[in-house]
Amino acid sequence: MSLATAPLLRHYVDGAFVATDRQFDNLSPVDGRLVAKVCEADAATVDRAVSAARRALHDGPWGKTTPAERAAVLHRIADGIQARFDEFVAAEVADTGRPEEQARTLDIARGIANFRMFADLIKTAGSEVYEMRAADGGDVMNYVTRKPLGVIGIISPWNLPLLLFTWKVAPALAMGNCVVAKPSEETPSSATLLAEVMDAAGVPPGVFNLVHGFGPNSAGEFLTKHPDVSAITFTGESRTGSAIMKAVADGVKEISFELGGKNAAVVFADADFDKAVDGVVRSSFTNAGQVCLCSERVYVERPIFDRFVAALAERAAALRIDAPDAEGVQMGPLVSRKHREKVLSYYQLAVEEGATVVTGGGVPTFGDARDEGAFVQPTVWTGLPDTARCVREEIFGPVCHVAPFDSEDEVIRRVNDSDYGLAGCVWTTNLSRAHRVARQFQTGLVWVNTWFLRDLRTPFGGVKLSGLGREGGRHSLDFYSEITNICIKL
Repeated sequence: MSLATAPLLRHYVDGAFVATDRQFDNLSPVDGRLVAKVCEADAATVDRAVSAARRALHDGPWGKTTPAERAAVLHRIADGIQARFDEFVAAEVADTGRPEEQARTLDIARGIANFRMFADLIKTAGSEVYEMRAADGGDVMNYVTRKPLGVIGIISPWNLPLLLFTWKVAPALAMGNCVVAKPSEETPSSATLLAEVMDAAGVPPGVFNLVHGFGPNSAGEFLTKHPDVSAITFTGESRTGSAIMKAVADGVKEISFELGGKNAAVVFADADFDKAVDGVVRSSFTNAGQVCLCSERVYVERPIFDRFVAALAERAAALRIDAPDAEGVQMGPLVSRKHREKVLSYYQLAVEEGATVVTGGGVPTFGDARDEGAFVQPTVWTGLPDTARCVREEIFGPVCHVAPFDSEDEVIRRVNDSDYGLAGCVWTTNLSRAHRVARQFQTGLVWVNTWFLRDLRTPFGGVKLSGLGREGGRHSLDFYSEITNICIKL
């Protein structure tokens, strides 16, 4: 698929690529050029995809495959991504504008790793067996079986398109389910490439289906409300997660949500100063702050506060903002001009709320086509109270607010005073403090002296408005399977 010719991105339903009459534009966030025309699924297309998935599960060979056979398919998919690595990089960069190096080392590499990890895991995941004695003295054995959950509706976000798309597709297929997946309308290209890889890898028709479109009154709503979808897994905004929960409530469907975050980083005075600055630069500005795990709230112990703010601002101001293929580029644009409007509205709101803009707060100018893109400046604020909207609401841009604190109890209370609870960071050289503070965070994940370091076997997810359920390793296998206990009186 050549992105240079602005192709038509079609749906993939029942083993074939199909077009629909209604289409929309996929525009580059770098310079506003047309990347692709994208077909929008209507209700009939989504219904055909769901029906194809049900047939493949119940009447086709997929429902009878062994874990080893499914693992072999997943490895072929991973091989297919690897063989077209540069095409996936080009697709990801065209949709998101992120630096090419990041797409190579993180996004595409993780997409491959997701398939390989779950392929290996299902071959080694054993069953639970429990022995007991009945009241009459007879022996009893209980064992647990896992069966496919059914047709899985997958809705993935635009910020890490292939990474988060495959994070859901791989375990769903590993457990023998069939899927109907909808990528974000902002980033449809790598998912369409993946459909081509699925086709070439010999995935049976109907096992993997791809539909493009939007949320309300489009593919997303048609999928979540479809009566034959067994479960929905969604990553995205908390408000959208709430709407999906309401849509599936009558059917009492399984759901897994990884939603927004207003994550905190806590820097103690005994931290390795340079490493802490480096870490907060990464956790605040990676992918232009468009990662649900980014640190938008930074709390620094008062003795090093002024020095830390100065160092952080210097590093933020020095970040190279440019097109994805520019030499030395460190930060690309936001995903769209629409999203830039949202982020810039918070830049303005922060000033109205009384923030001190230490650095950034505006839009860079280039004097060429890049001015038609969605670039913003990395921004550091101080001086806001914890009640300010800019400290409480998720912005999802390259920005953080830095505030001083004086004690452990104080900072823990302030970290937890949030509607969100996805992730947090603690920077300290005191091992006892690290354990003591980390376990008191009301979040699903805490990093100590690092950020964005993930073992794919560990549980991932949030609390409060940040999500419901856990993904990763066996936790994903649990969600994507129907678990049955079989009790045998011997």
